[in-house]
Amino acid sequence: MRRAFMVGISVGLASGLLLGPAVHRAQAIKPFEMEFYAKYLKPNSSDPKDKAYTELVYNAKCFVCHEGKSKKSRNAYGRQLAELLDKDTDKDNKQKIDEALDKVARMHIDPKNVHSPTFGDLIAAGKLPGGESQKGEQ
Repeated sequence: MRRAFMVGISVGLASGLLLGPAVHRAQAIKPFEMEFYAKYLKPNSSDPKDKAYTELVYNAKCFVCHEGKSKKSRNAYGRQLAELLDKDTDKDNKQKIDEALDKVARMHIDPKNVHSPTFGDLIAAGKLPGGESQKGEQ
């Protein structure tokens, strides 16, 4: 009986250690994600560049704005959006989300260098606005 109990505990702990990192994966706020998709993706376009960008963003998922395993870890693009949007109070405000996306698109990726590209420039070039995703895609 005691052996079965110990095996059960061991299996439970091992499962927690293996599955734990998957649970803490960064998650996009769905309304923010959907507004980004509506603004920048053209999934029905016949243009290969539009299709490639749509696939890139769909594969990157939450890594459009986040990096690492914690949903609190944001890339440069995500940090700028987080300054303008609150996940609790703004998630139902499509106009505010859209305005924030527009404002951040005009920001330079290096705020100290006005000659650096903007986040919008990266998007227009078919790149992720926050840089390379965790999967090594760009």
